[in-house]
Amino acid sequence: MTIFRLINSECKSLKRGMTLIEITVVIVVLITLIGVSVYGVSGYRDWQLSSEATQKLRMVYNAQRTYLSEHPVEAVSSLTPAKIIPYLSDDSVALPTVRGLDGVDYNIQINVSPPVIGNGAGAVYDPSGSATDGVWDLGG
Repeated sequence: MTIFRLINSECKSLKRGMTLIEITVVIVVLITLIGVSVYGVSGYRDWQLSSEATQKLRMVYNAQRTYLSEHPVEAVSSLTPAKIIPYLSDDSVALPTVRGLDGVDYNIQINVSPPVIGNGAGAVYDPSGSATDGVWDLGG
C-alpha cells in the first residue's frame, strides 16, 4: 500500500500545468525564431536574384565577345539584339531580362561593353551601389 501512495503522490505533483510566464516565454522564443528565419530567407532571395542577374550578364557578355571576334570592325555601340541572340549559350530566341529586388523585370543593355542592366530611364540598375563589385554587374 505504501507503494501506491508514493506513486499517487508523484502523479499529483506531475499534473501541475504551465504558468502564464512559461507560456509567454515559449511564444516569445517562437516569434523570435520566425522573425530571424524570415529575415534570413529575404537575404537569400536577394542573393539569388543577384546571382541570376550576374549569370545572365555573363552570358550576354560572352555572346558579345564571340560576335565581336567574328566581326572585328564592328563597334560595340552598333550591336542589336538580332546580332547577339544567335550567340547566346542557352539558345534563347530573345535577350534575357533580369528581375530586380523591387520585382520589376529589367533589360540588359548590349550596346556597351561589358553589358549593364538598364533601368528603363537610361541609367544603370545596380542595387549594390558599386559598379566594380561584381554584384548586379560584371565588376567592370
